[in-house]
Amino acid sequence: MTLKSILMGAVAMTALAPAAFAERGSDGQINIIYWQAPSTMNPFLSGGNKESEAASMVIEPLVRFDESGAIVPWLVQEIPTIGNGGISEDLTSVTWKLIDGIQWSDGTALTSADVKFTYEYCTHPEGGCAQITKFEGISSIETPDASTVVINFEKPTPYPFTAFGGLESPVLQKAQFENCIGAAAPTCTDQNFGPIGTGPFVVDEFRPNDVIALSANPNYRDPAKPAFASVNFKGGGDAVGAARAVLETGEFDYAWNLQVAPDVLGSMAEAGKGEVLSSFGPSVERIMLNHTNPDPALGADERAVVRPHPYLQDEAVYKAMSLAVDRVLLAEIGYGAGGKVTCNWIPAPGAYNSETFTCDTQDIEGANAMLDAAGIVDTDGDGIREKDGVPLAVLFQTSTNAIRQDYQALVKDWWSQIGIDSELRNIDASVFFGGDAGSPDTFQKFYADVEMYTNTFSGTDPQAYLANLLCDKAPSPESQWQGENIGRFCMEEYDTLWNTLAETSDLEERASIGRQLNDLAIANGAMIPLTHRGDISAKANSLNGVRMNSWDSELWNIADWTRAE
Repeated sequence: MTLKSILMGAVAMTALAPAAFAERGSDGQINIIYWQAPSTMNPFLSGGNKESEAASMVIEPLVRFDESGAIVPWLVQEIPTIGNGGISEDLTSVTWKLIDGIQWSDGTALTSADVKFTYEYCTHPEGGCAQITKFEGISSIETPDASTVVINFEKPTPYPFTAFGGLESPVLQKAQFENCIGAAAPTCTDQNFGPIGTGPFVVDEFRPNDVIALSANPNYRDPAKPAFASVNFKGGGDAVGAARAVLETGEFDYAWNLQVAPDVLGSMAEAGKGEVLSSFGPSVERIMLNHTNPDPALGADERAVVRPHPYLQDEAVYKAMSLAVDRVLLAEIGYGAGGKVTCNWIPAPGAYNSETFTCDTQDIEGANAMLDAAGIVDTDGDGIREKDGVPLAVLFQTSTNAIRQDYQALVKDWWSQIGIDSELRNIDASVFFGGDAGSPDTFQKFYADVEMYTNTFSGTDPQAYLANLLCDKAPSPESQWQGENIGRFCMEEYDTLWNTLAETSDLEERASIGRQLNDLAIANGAMIPLTHRGDISAKANSLNGVRMNSWDSELWNIADWTRAE
């Protein structure tokens, strides 16, 4: 079966029918805690999930992905197909029809001009848009009338739903952001902290890396929703504290991304105030390897920009580093049933999960032998190997979190057994994932040798996510340090193969190419995958309507959440 044949006859999906609502705002306040605090409400200026999650309550995409990964019309009347005329026969254009009558929270109408503007905003060459891969391959956007959006592609595009699909690619209001194009984008504090949206809530107050106060959108398209009059969105703290606030004390109604040891979560849940939720998507905890030189002696335009890294691109080095890791132990202590060993960057959907590599057996002896054979040895007896006179001493950074610090300590010990020294550094998650171009501590800037984190993608097609390793997606001063090629990986063969994926419609062939791209990344030292992580959150027993979602925002259907009587 080809993707084109599916697009010919696909039936537009609709959201499940919600429970009956009494009236908007009748359930008072909902308290949500994200221990990684958002630093902006504009996901185009941050590669962190916490920003996209928070913003998803306010600004929305044309389509979402439900908890099964199925595409769902959100601001549009239906999902375009070839059969209904929404996708051209030659696969070079897709036409969206906006739902009539949708208003921004300020009472003005959502129009096709807003959609076109969002594309122009993100693709401006001086804008440093963190989500630029979502618009890859688009040649132009036409707006023949106020409710019609025609997206034209440079070449046949079998999967045309990446732009404006999911939590990372929402629509911005042109009237609010039209003076925030290009280099001005990060300077528009009022707009970035308080975007006008079509979603169920509006921002009343935004305190970066702290608290967001929101209230029900008076112009939301369903007059009975949302059930909650206000949202107290608390950021900061740690995962254990967030879990306790829902499961033990009942202070909060929902807690996200609970990177907490499974036995600790289980003990908390025994208090009977809440429920632990989990689902598996494509999230992988991994160690990214820097392909540039992060030496602080280099200038601001050279550090983490000039190539190559002194030793991390040596095949013997990165393969030995991977061999030394006990992934079975990491998954067990970190996530229990919520973690699986993986050798891959793309472990899900299943069709994209490569079987090329095995990595479930730690091999310290083999790692040492590999480095010895490559002539990377300890020449001065200090226990640290050198390559071309440079000691294998890495700065290993990640965000502050108990599980990540456990991972760091174990990996440091294992690497020490193969002659690699590690200096461990952890950075507050709000800063690490914050995307502040002026901060030296963001994961995009990558002023370290290796760093560990997880991110993910919307929907079940990883084409745009795989584009994150294209050569031109590396963060740099010119892009205001935005871009998702965090490790600065660059490989012509990878770029060429990705372009093939973008032109391929056969589903099996797309999956095959996706697996090949995964294999190129792993075999050539883009990263060291560790754990396929389930998404774990918690909700209060009194909270109804939550549909845990690993393919979009966990808050994707917050308009349907209610308080149990």
